[in-house]
Amino acid sequence: MSLKDQITEDMKTAMRAKDSERLGTIRLLLAACKQREVDERIVLTDADVVALVDKLIKQRKDSIAAFESAGRQELADKEATEIEVLKVYLPQRMSADEVLAEVKAIVAEIGAKGPGDMGKVMGVVKTRLAGKAEMGTVSAAVKAALAS
Repeated sequence: MSLKDQITEDMKTAMRAKDSERLGTIRLLLAACKQREVDERIVLTDADVVALVDKLIKQRKDSIAAFESAGRQELADKEATEIEVLKVYLPQRMSADEVLAEVKAIVAEIGAKGPGDMGKVMGVVKTRLAGKAEMGTVSAAVKAALAS
């Protein structure tokens, strides 16, 4: 079963359970998937859906920071709840040590030396670790690997 099919099944389950918060978040995710499919005239793969979930989580985190700075804790709590629903659709994330080890292997493989090669390294790292690790952690690991 594809990830998109699993999300659709979860939506049906949330409908039956009358879980309105979960249902709203899942519908939002499905709408984002459909919008991307229509805009780009493609059928989303599981990797595309994971990237979309990552993007939605990042948006929620940014919103939480904005709401908390504005003193709107109830809205920040709603966004945090949505993040928890969305995290279910992400694969198991790599630990920081695993990310650093993988980045060091990639740096050695392509022969990158110094911070000037960060773009070249990030290009390879993004394709290999997409969906497996948070890109903020990956970026910090690349900087550390190139500094040493």
